Amino acid sequence: MTRFVLGQNQYGKAENRVVKITRDGDTHHIKDLNVSVALSGDMEEVHRSGSNANVLPTDTTKNTVFAFAKEHGIQSAEDLGVKLARHFVDNNEPIHRARIRIEEYGWERIETSQSGARFVGSDEIAHSFVRKGQETRVAEITYDGHGIQVLSGFKDLTVLNSTNSEFFGYLKDKYTTLTEDYDRILATTVSTWWRHNWDGVDSHAPDWDRSYNGVRKHALQAFAETYSYSLQQTLFEMGVRVLNSRDEVDEIRFSMPNKHHFRSDLSPFGIDNEAKDGAVYYAADRPYGLIEATILRDGAEQLIPVDMTNL
Repeated sequence: MTRFVLGQNQYGKAENRVVKITRDGDTHHIKDLNVSVALSGDMEEVHRSGSNANVLPTDTTKNTVFAFAKEHGIQSAEDLGVKLARHFVDNNEPIHRARIRIEEYGWERIETSQSGARFVGSDEIAHSFVRKGQETRVAEITYDGHGIQVLSGFKDLTVLNSTNSEFFGYLKDKYTTLTEDYDRILATTVSTWWRHNWDGVDSHAPDWDRSYNGVRKHALQAFAETYSYSLQQTLFEMGVRVLNSRDEVDEIRFSMPNKHHFRSDLSPFGIDNEAKDGAVYYAADRPYGLIEATILRDGAEQLIPVDMTNL
């Protein structure tokens, strides 16, 4: 009789939208998260016989997310994720591993006029926000009862250099039509994950917000300050700058589509369209080159899954 083996499995409640308002007098603060919980462990019987004896209901995981947001507050996505992961594993014997994946949506305070503030009878309106149109912050926390792995990152951050970028000297065959370019636009939408070397054993966790802001700053500065001969080179320099600047990070992975900008051919109209004169470009939506790579400290193990960022 053929025997079938249960492979990797997990379950949980995905995309719990949690909005937490903290009131500091008349000044309010907002945290807007999308939290997904995935649990795994001793789940053989529920798959084979349907016995739910070892199953913590996904509805319970949802309730826990909201209860923790209220009881513990949300200092950062990473901090909440660590607390949740430890809770699910340490308090439920059949659960051996918890993965908490979080997206954070940023808001910024709306600046109001003096007259508007007087109209509502307050010196300053401090409870109105506009959703940021930049990147989405992400985090993934995994706990197996022994050590914690914390991945932080962001996605959908679009950046552009209008010069200081070239692309030439590449491999050519009979199907190559791309012309070499010595002054091009370099644009990309950055998605990235980085791995902290904190494993949860040391009680002194990193300052997650300070770490995030530092990684973001150094990655963007490297993008701006690198004279680019390829998007691969720019990506590598961004990773090196982050690792040189943030001791708490051992590994960083980028996924960076090349948002192609091609100079419009205006020659039929007798118009030159050279970059040095301030060219007009058309932005191609797709297809696009997709550049991905991981940069690590020497001796560090690559642990960020490649499929977390790629198509």
